[in-house]
Formats: sequence, structure tokens, C-alpha cells
Amino acid sequence: MKRLTGTTMAAAIALAVAPLAAETPNRQALVTVVEAQQDATVKALQDWVALPTIAAEKRGTPEGAEYMRKLALDAGFQQAKIIPTDGVPAVFATLDSGAKTTVGIYFMYDVKQFDPAEWSSPPLDAKLVDRPGEGTAIVGRGVVNQKGPQIAFLAAIKAMQASGRKLPVNLVLVAEGEEEVASTHFDQVVAVPEVQAALSKAVGVFIPSANQNRDGSAGITLGAKGAVEFQLVVGGETSDKYPKTDIHSSNHARIESPAWRLVKALDTLVADDGHTPAIDGWFENVQPLTARQKELIAQSVKPDAEAGEKALLGVGRWINDEDYVTSLERFFSQPTVNIQGLVAGYTGEGGKTVLPGRAEAKLEFRLVPNMTKDEAVTKLRAHLAKRGFDDVQVTVSGGYGPNETEEDSILIRAQKRMFDDSGVPYTIRPRNAGSWPGVVFNGPPLNLPASQFGLGRGGGAHAPNEWFLIESTNPKVYGLDEVTMAYADYLYALAEEAER
Repeated sequence: MKRLTGTTMAAAIALAVAPLAAETPNRQALVTVVEAQQDATVKALQDWVALPTIAAEKRGTPEGAEYMRKLALDAGFQQAKIIPTDGVPAVFATLDSGAKTTVGIYFMYDVKQFDPAEWSSPPLDAKLVDRPGEGTAIVGRGVVNQKGPQIAFLAAIKAMQASGRKLPVNLVLVAEGEEEVASTHFDQVVAVPEVQAALSKAVGVFIPSANQNRDGSAGITLGAKGAVEFQLVVGGETSDKYPKTDIHSSNHARIESPAWRLVKALDTLVADDGHTPAIDGWFENVQPLTARQKELIAQSVKPDAEAGEKALLGVGRWINDEDYVTSLERFFSQPTVNIQGLVAGYTGEGGKTVLPGRAEAKLEFRLVPNMTKDEAVTKLRAHLAKRGFDDVQVTVSGGYGPNETEEDSILIRAQKRMFDDSGVPYTIRPRNAGSWPGVVFNGPPLNLPASQFGLGRGGGAHAPNEWFLIESTNPKVYGLDEVTMAYADYLYALAEEAER
């Protein structure tokens, strides 16, 4: 598949002679294996995307867990087993190379829902397409979040073994199937004695990801916000003062409206500005940014980045017309109460003159240190009860708290060293404004550093036309082979940092 001409030739040369050759023994032999297996790696990614693993729709389970187990075994893990939960099963695998250092790897094998009508290419076909100015990419649901980075990581493991070498670290893999519904039962997986015992030997846990920008620079994050997903429902199922079904709208003169009641309840959750959380005691444990964290945010700002970000998001201004740095400080430090969607009554063409029998809102919290999921849910329920909203049903579908890792932890030191040695420019941000359940590793009883790591590019996570770059036309941006090698280099860097 690879055609080494023009800028792709430049990328290949950079791949072969990267300064990390000193840390990765006989690196060129490994590069040769990685390049030789590229077609098989692309096919493995396409096959993985073709299996829809959607926890929210209970689609692709338990097939997804079994497929994930086989992927681990095919990559050389000596044992991989299904871990049952009260929801979607997970996978636990280990690879013992006899190394002094053990590293934990977190995978999520579930993906977001999709509407094929919104896609330019069928979301399960994983077609190779040309992205003008970037190169060749695969388009498909889950290809960047996170099946592409995961397949690249597994390809690195395969290549290391195929080149006749032992891995520089032992690996403990945990892969859950419910991350996209806020990791509803993931704590049950890590609580299994065998899993916990294996993870307790690790120096840290990282999730493979695609963290490279269009200019070739990379990003390091020192944590992520927590997330709690829930729904509020008002209707005949929550109180007899509402109709059991939609009824004629003339009855609103004598029967209460579930839709208005839900709107009134929602309105209490934020201030009049429409975005500042107003739940009682919400900011009680919120940890403000430190001076160092503010410094990192300011240092991460690049010329013209604001205009590009606004264009990507389709907005013309930030809250309160704030400047870019202030908006970023808000982005990384503020907990949120967000309405994902509202549904009630009739929303088709024309009017239908009905009084809805049911109103529902899907919401999510984003949490920052030192908030917890239990605290947030408890405060929400108490807030509504205090205001008499006992007829508003609260159902929490999943969630977890935020995670934080120190800048001098082994995971971050290895990333810095690797980027410095290979000439990849990078910025550090105090946390990801999105979420992943690193707190399960970061918090007790494991208390391990947890981080994201990966190069390469992709986009469209949770959106139509999700993509992951395979062949880059920019020698500064990694394609699939370079991404694969980066994972191998990172494992060597982790091993060396552990011995310092």
C-alpha cells in the first residue's frame, strides 16, 4: 500500500533515522517489520470498525468482547479473558516478557452511535479516502476514538515480537465496553482480585490516542475531567398529576404540563447566564487552577489557534466575549451542567395541539478535581428535593470522577523525553476537557499515574465522518507506520525511565 514518493518519502526517512534509535535497539529492523505489516494492520482496523460495538444500543455485545479478546491474543498476549460485569463485559489480558517494569494499558472497545444518512462514507465500511492537504485516511465509526490508536499499539507489539525481540516491559491490558456510556460498570472490572493484583505491579496506565496537531506538534495532558451522565423525566410515570399519554392541548387549562415542569426544574440547575452551575454546594470542592497550570495553558497557545478553533466549532465568540487564554482556563477548570438533548411531545411539521404525557432531558456533568461522582449526584438530588421537584425522576446511567497525574510522573517524563529526542514539538495542558475513566487507576486502591499517549491525527469523534490518518503527506505528521513505531519507542522510554 505504501508509496514512498515526495513527502511520504521524507516521512519514511524521518521514521528510519529518528534520534530514538539509541533507545530502541536495532530500530531499523523494527521499522522494516512495521512497514511490511502495514497492509495487514490496515485490514485489521477495517475489520474492527466493521463490527459495531455500541454500548448505548446494546449492539455488538458480547461479540465485541470476544473480538477484543482475540485481538489481544493475536498480538501476543499470553492470556486474555472475558470479565463479566452487571452490564457489558470487559477484557483482561497480560503479556509477561520477563522485564523488570510493568505498564498498564487501557482500551475502550465501544463506540458512539451513528446515523448513516449523515455520513459521506458508510460508517462501518472503513473506506480509505483522500483528505486534501493531509493524506489518506480511513473513515469509520470509532476509527480514531479509539480503534485506530489501539490497532496501531497492537501492531507495535506484533512487530516487536516478529523482529525477534522481547518487549522492554510487561503489559497488563484492561479493555471495557461501556466507556461511551460513562463507564457504568468499569469499577467492577478493576475490583476483580486478579485484575487488581496485575495492575498493582504497573508503574502507570495509559490510553492510546491520536494527539498530534496539523502542524505536527503533539499534546501532553496531565489528567481529564470526570463525567456523569443522567436523565431527568417528568410525566404520567412520575406523578398522577400528569397524563399517561399525550392528550389534547385544551386540557392544559386544568392539567399540568410535564414539559413545563421539566423546563422549570432544568432552569434551577444553572444561573441566569445560562451556563454557570447553580446546584447547591456545587463549587464546594472545586480545585482552582494552580499558577503552574495557568502557565502551561498560556504556553500552549499558538498564533492563529483561536481563529482555527472557532472555525472548527462553528462559533464567533466565547462566553462573556472572553479572550482566548481566559476561555481556555475556563475550558480546563470549570465543571459543567450540560443538556445533551430535550424531548417532549410533537416536533414534526405543523402543530398537533397536544399536551405531552412525558418530557425527558439527557444531561451530563463534567467534573474537575476535587469533585466526585457520588458528591455530584447527591447534590443534584438534594437540590431538586429542596425545591419540591419530587415528581422529577433522576436516573444516573454512569459516570466517574476526574483524574490527575503529576508532571514529574514516569508516564509524563517518558513522553517529554521521547518528544524531545525525536524533535516533536509539544505543549502540556493541565487536563483534557473531555473525559476518560483514568480515576479508576489514579485513585485508590491502585493510586497509579494515568495518562493519554499517542501521535498521528484524526477527528470527528462522536460526529459523522470520523477519520484516522493512514498515510500523511506532511513529514511532520505521523501516519500509521510512524504512529506504530511511536508506541514501540514509548515502551522503551518507559522502561528506561523506570530504571533511572
